[in-house]
Amino acid sequence: MQSEFKMRRSRVLENLRAGKFALCTKTNLSDPRASEIAAMSGFDCLWTCQEHVGNDYRSIQEQVLATKAHDCDLLCRVPKGSYSGYIRPLELDATGIMIPHVMSAREARDIVRTTRFHPVGRRPVDGGNADGMYCQIPFKEYLEQANRERFVVLQIEDPEPLEELDAIAAVGGYDMLFFGPGDFTHSIGDPGNFDNPRVKDARLRIADAANKHGKVAATVGSMANYRELLDIGYRFISIGSDVCALATAYSEIVRTVKGSRIQETKNIYGK
Repeated sequence: MQSEFKMRRSRVLENLRAGKFALCTKTNLSDPRASEIAAMSGFDCLWTCQEHVGNDYRSIQEQVLATKAHDCDLLCRVPKGSYSGYIRPLELDATGIMIPHVMSAREARDIVRTTRFHPVGRRPVDGGNADGMYCQIPFKEYLEQANRERFVVLQIEDPEPLEELDAIAAVGGYDMLFFGPGDFTHSIGDPGNFDNPRVKDARLRIADAANKHGKVAATVGSMANYRELLDIGYRFISIGSDVCALATAYSEIVRTVKGSRIQETKNIYGK
């Protein structure tokens, strides 16, 4: 008999399986209230980070709870390292993990082996954490639900893996191939130039390879280019971030109010 408890379904995967795209935004702030505000706005997914941000596991746990409260997925970019570093956000019930700077098909296979349960991989099993509903989901059902409702993302950010791109995309057991254009510009010696032909070529090749092998093409986008990204085959797009949103909003307030006060002063004194 099946348990009454089930793992929360992934909103991102539900959208993608229905032929829709998924919209994400990045969070650099650890405060779960910032995550909750973003989740309340209607994003399908928030992308938190342990590679560049000092998020400990307690802050990841709090962000998981904040997003789940509003039916929003949480994707955690993990630091490259041990299997524990890969799977622990999943055990805290993050909906997905992203491994940065994947360099080869062999590495992709090793990641799948580490992060997927039987029969796909050899991820270590616990079940007594939030993702397993604290042992309330029976053992085999937990494995099956985790493989179905949690997603694994491989990030391509360097020119070297492009030599094995088709083989990487063909590896079974993961869900998304994510192009990271920022680090890619840095790795080719042209930091910040997103118009570099090599960036455009990589973006197209990654989308084509992902779609060819049944993976989701994912990347960072903007309000200016998201339609173009959808047209070339990207179906998971992350736009903006909490820190940029705050900086933009605060700067606009200061420019508007201080600017108007300066103009009023000029009018008063005739200068």
